[in-house]
Amino acid sequence: MIANMSERGLNLLSRLWGEHMRASFPPHMRRREIEGEDMVLLDTEIAGCVSSSLSGPLDERRHQVLLGCLAAVEKVLPLIDDEGGAIEYYERLREMAALAAEIGNADAR
Repeated sequence: MIANMSERGLNLLSRLWGEHMRASFPPHMRRREIEGEDMVLLDTEIAGCVSSSLSGPLDERRHQVLLGCLAAVEKVLPLIDDEGGAIEYYERLREMAALAAEIGNADAR
């Protein structure tokens, strides 16, 4: 059952990753901080962890980075204006971070 959950999660993560790679970064989020979070850095860190998780299980350091990013995106998401599709962009980042963390937990069992 865990393998099936992990496989479904991996398929969804792969699809979301493809969408993310085709999406443009919202220009007004460059050089912007919300609640002390650099929005470009948040995107970069989540994308790096997601990319790594699609290649295999995350190591402990990347898993911890991912969990920190997930908390950060949860904190800033309600404060993002929707200019240029920013909410959709960061909601997808949040979903990918949550899936990658969930897949990592399933793989660790």
